[in-house]
Amino acid sequence: MKPKTPSKLEKVLAAGHLAVTSECGPPRGSDPEVIVKKAELIKDHVDSVNITDNQTSVTRMCSLAACIRLKLLGLDPVLQMVTRDRNRIALQSDILGAASFDINNILCLSGDHQSFGDCATGQNVHDLDSMQLIQTIRHMRDEGKFLGGDDIKRPPEMFVGAAANPFADPFEIRVPRLAKKIAAGAEFIQTQCIYNLDKFEEWMKQVVDRGLHEKVSILAGMTPMKSAGMARYMKNRVPGMDVPDEVVKRLSDTPKEKQAEEGINICVEAIQRLKEVEGVRGFHVMAIEWEEKVPEIVERSGLYPRPKVD
Repeated sequence: MKPKTPSKLEKVLAAGHLAVTSECGPPRGSDPEVIVKKAELIKDHVDSVNITDNQTSVTRMCSLAACIRLKLLGLDPVLQMVTRDRNRIALQSDILGAASFDINNILCLSGDHQSFGDCATGQNVHDLDSMQLIQTIRHMRDEGKFLGGDDIKRPPEMFVGAAANPFADPFEIRVPRLAKKIAAGAEFIQTQCIYNLDKFEEWMKQVVDRGLHEKVSILAGMTPMKSAGMARYMKNRVPGMDVPDEVVKRLSDTPKEKQAEEGINICVEAIQRLKEVEGVRGFHVMAIEWEEKVPEIVERSGLYPRPKVD
C-alpha cells in the first residue's frame, strides 16, 4: 500500500509547530457564498478549517459539500462527521466521497440529540458510535478494506480526530475516555471550549502522567465570549460547559459596549497561558458566527504568521 499523503494540519503538527484550527457552520440554505465568505475571513490565520455537521441537530448544508467548497479554494478542511444521522453504509460512503476530493482530515462525533434541533421527531441512527467510527476510518485507511471485508480501491487517507470534554461529569473518567479514543485510533483531539483554566490544566496533567500526550495531538478549544449574557447562558444552560463565576463577573463588570472586546481579551489571555502547558499542541478557535475576530485572536496570541509546510 502506498504511503499516506498527510494533510496540512498533520504536517504542521509533525513539524512540531503549535497548530491553529477554526470552524465554520454551513448555512441554512444552498448559497455557497456564505461558507466562502467565512473561510475568506480566517484562511490566512489558521492551518485548517472544521465544517460542522448539522450542529445542534439543526438542518444545514451538508458538511461534505461545504468542505469541498473550501478544498476548491485551496484550504485544508476538517470534515466533521456525526453518527447520529447515518448508518455504517452511509458513513463509509461519505468517507470515500471526501477522499475523492483529497479531504484528508476528519473529526468523529456522536452529534447532539435531535430533540435540540429543528426536527425533534426525527429518528437518530447511531448504528456506530463515535469510537467505532474512529476504528472504521482507521480500518478503511490502514487495512484498505470496508467493514464488510471487501478491498477498497484507493482507500481514504484521513488524519483521524475526535473530541474531548475535560469538564463533563464525572471528571475522573475524562482521561480514561480519552485513552479509549486514542486506542481506537484517534490521532488528534479538539477539546470543548475552555474557560476553567485550572481544571483544564489538571486534566492535562493527568493526560501527561499517562503519557497520552505522546500518542495524540491535543488542540485546546477556545470560544470568545461576546457578552456577559452569553457567559451566563453557557454557564447555566449548556451541558458539559464549565464557566467560572470570575469569568461571568469580569464580563458583567465591564460596560456593555465593551463586553465583546473584553471577551476577546479573556480568550487571548487563556491562549497565552495554555501555550505553556505541556501536551498542548495547538488551539481550535471556535468564534461562532464571529469569524471576523479569529485573525485578531490569533495575532494577539502570538500564533501568527502561520508556518509554511510543504
